[in-house]
Parts: sequence; C-alpha cells; structure tokens
Amino acid sequence: MYEITVFSGSAHPELAVAICQYLDVPLAPSRVTRFANDCLGVQLLANCRERDVFVVQPLAPPVQENLVELLLMLDAARGASAARITVVMPHFAYARSDKKNAPRISIAARLMADLLQTAGADRVLTMTLHSPQVHGFFGVPVDHLHAFHELAAHFRGGGNLANTVVVSPDLGYAKEASRFARLLGLPVAMAAKERLSDDKVVISEIIGDVRGRDVVVLDDEIARGSTIVELLDRLADHDVASVRVACTHGLFTEGALARIGERDDVAEIVCTNTVPVPGADRAPKLTVLSIAPALAEAVRRIHNGESVSVLFEER
Repeated sequence: MYEITVFSGSAHPELAVAICQYLDVPLAPSRVTRFANDCLGVQLLANCRERDVFVVQPLAPPVQENLVELLLMLDAARGASAARITVVMPHFAYARSDKKNAPRISIAARLMADLLQTAGADRVLTMTLHSPQVHGFFGVPVDHLHAFHELAAHFRGGGNLANTVVVSPDLGYAKEASRFARLLGLPVAMAAKERLSDDKVVISEIIGDVRGRDVVVLDDEIARGSTIVELLDRLADHDVASVRVACTHGLFTEGALARIGERDDVAEIVCTNTVPVPGADRAPKLTVLSIAPALAEAVRRIHNGESVSVLFEER
C-alpha cells in the first residue's frame, strides 16, 4: 500500500489538522508565494513520489484565490510523481452554477470539475453538493458525503423532539430534508420559494403542518441568508413555537450570521466546519459541528481501498 501524505491549502488549515489528528498522520508542509505581479506559486515541502496524496482545500471565500492555489497544488503533486491525488474539497462553491438558466452563460460547475481533473486530480472527496447532478460533471471518481449524521446527533441531544418538524426552505431541497427527517423520526414540511435575484426571494406558502410546532430549518448552505430570513418571516405568520436553523456550509456572508442570530424567534443556528465560519466567536446562538471525523474516515477508506458507501447508511 502506498504511503499517505496529506497537504493543506490556505482555505481551512484547521480542518486539515483535525483530519490528520484522526488519521494519526502528520500534516505535510507546503509553501505559498505571491510574486510581485500578483501571481501565486506553490511548493510542496514533502516527498510525493509514489505516495497517496490528499489535498485539503474547500472552495471558501476568497474562492478564486483558493481555487488557483488548489490547482497549483494538484499540478505540483502530479509533477512530483504522486501515485494518486485526491482532492478533499468539503465545500465546492461553484456547485450552484449547474445549469444554463440564461443565454450566453457558462456552466461553471462543469468547467471547474474539468480544471481540477486537468490539474491532476484522480479522485474528489466532497460534501453536500448544492445540486446532485454536479457529481456527474466530474470525469474522475467522486465520493459525495453528507453531514446528516452529525446534525441529527446534535438535535437528538438537544431535548424532546416530539413536537418538532423539519422544514426545507424550497422544494428543491425537500428530498434531502426528508432523509434528514427520517433519521430523527420527524415529519417534514417545505416552502414554495421563487428566486427573483441573487439576493431576493419570495416564499408564497408553507406546505405542511407547522403551526404551533418546534421547527428545524435545514438547508445545504447559508450565504447571504436571504432565503432563511424570508422563511423565518413566513414561519412567524404560522405562529410556530420555536425555530432552529441548520445547514452544512455556514458561509454567512455580508453579516448574515448576525442578521439571523439577532432575531428573537431563532433559538439556535447550527452548521459544520466545512468552511471557516466568520464571526463564530461573536455569535452566542451558533454551534459549529466538526465533520473532520467523517472526512478522516473517508480518507482512510479511500487509502485502504475500502467501501465509502457505509458512511451513508441511515442509523
């Protein structure tokens, strides 16, 4: 079996360190240089020859900087004769750009998948893609994990769920919300949402019984928070008892965390550490769950040639 070597980009080194701690392997050093012309340069400072190389780099803001750094790291590992190169990318920011919904636009998710493969990626390990079809854009094997087990364990330990309902913020995420609800043995409701622009959405109705219930809102990611704020307003119209907001990717851009957290109807905000959470230390309602154990177990199974599908089993 080839020896394992784990590198981290600049996007989320804390997550890479946590993964290495669970694997009981050292994090291999690397160096990123910015030249006078603003170009980046990457040097891997550990042996890659005939190694099973894993590069940890979520596409978190600044996305373009982290993307170019990742591509350079993959190219460096390939040039250093790595036996296999796996991208550990828990957040794939461009997964939102998965279809041509206007004239003369790029399907960016497919383009980024091609770039990763061209740079040297032999395999991709990711988590909670915005659209499942993005999986098919890659020409290399993709292990697509989810954070349902971590989120479900948190809510199971948070008290009585007898009066609780899981709410999806739109119809497109209803299937995933239903899977999560099954893990907790809860009913599910969903919102009928229309997106007018990147920062403007309208929710016309809530489909399902939420009146007087404790609500867990589940989404894949929260960026600006426009959808969540609109949903909270509609839930208030239905006199829900309490609201807890959960997501996998807590991007919380443009003050979204403070905007959601300051609402009296929000009891808790829960996310995972797929990306660094800005302002987490100043948000008393926020709980950040670690997905490092799940990623580390997937890395171990990939390295040993074991099945990764067992990580998806409902339990």
